Amino acid sequence: MNSGRDVALAHCTYPEVAARLAEAAPKIAVIPVGSTEAHGPHLPLNTDSLIGEAVALRAALALEQRGMVALQFPPIHYAVTDWAGSFSGSVSIPAATAIDLVLGTCKAARAMGFDKVVIFTAHLEPGHIASLREVVRRYGEEMGEALIFPDTTRRALAARLTPEYQSGSCHAGQYETSLVLALRPELVRWDVALQLPAHPVPLAERIKAGARDFRECGMDQAYCGEPAAASAAEGEASLGVLAELVVEAVLTSLPAGGHPVRTR
Repeated sequence: MNSGRDVALAHCTYPEVAARLAEAAPKIAVIPVGSTEAHGPHLPLNTDSLIGEAVALRAALALEQRGMVALQFPPIHYAVTDWAGSFSGSVSIPAATAIDLVLGTCKAARAMGFDKVVIFTAHLEPGHIASLREVVRRYGEEMGEALIFPDTTRRALAARLTPEYQSGSCHAGQYETSLVLALRPELVRWDVALQLPAHPVPLAERIKAGARDFRECGMDQAYCGEPAAASAAEGEASLGVLAELVVEAVLTSLPAGGHPVRTR
C-alpha cells in the first residue's frame, strides 16, 4: 500500500511515473474536467476546476489506499459554458473542441499505460454533460472498453448529495459555496455571499420553456440557491461523497479479482 506518496501526476517526474506504471497493481488515471465561468459575484471563475481537482485527488488517494496505482491528472479548465457566456471572464469553447480535448486526454492516459481511465466533472451545464457523454461513447467505440464517468446528474447519484443539489437550483448556491469554503475559503467573497438573498430557480422548467442562458433563467448575478447558508462543514461532507462516487465507479469497473482485463 502506497498511501503516503503524492498522487498528483503534475508533481511527478517522468521516471517516477514510469516506475509506477511498471507496478503490478491496477493503474487508474483520474482526470478532472472543469470550466472557467461566472459563479455568482462571490465565487471564483475556476470553481468547477477547484472542486473537480479536489475530488480527483481524494479519489486517487483512496484508490492508492486500496492497493492500486492512481494518479490525479491536472484539470482541464475549459468546456462548453454557453450559459454563463454573457458574464465577464467566462470562457466557452465549441462542443466539438471540448470533446476532442477530453477524448484525446483520456486516450493519451490509456496509451501511457493506465488500465482504467475515469473522468469527473463538477460543471453541470447540459451542453457540457452532453459533450462528456459523447466522449464516453466515442472512447468505448474507439478503444473497445468503457471510459468511467460517474455522472452526478443521474438521479441515483444525485440522490446522495445535498437537497439543494438535488433541486437543481445550485449554481454558486449553498452547495458550491460550501465546497469552495472547504477547499479555498480565501477565494470566497463571504461578505458578498452573506448579502445575496436566497434565489431558487427551477432550472429544469426554465430549460423546457426554452431558456438558453442564465439571464433568461432569471439569474442576473449568475447564481441560484442560497449562498449565505453555506458552510465549510457541508462542503467537506460533499467532497467526501463525491470522492466515494468516483472510487465506487472504479471498483465496479474492475473484475472480481480487482485486476483490469486488457483488451488491446
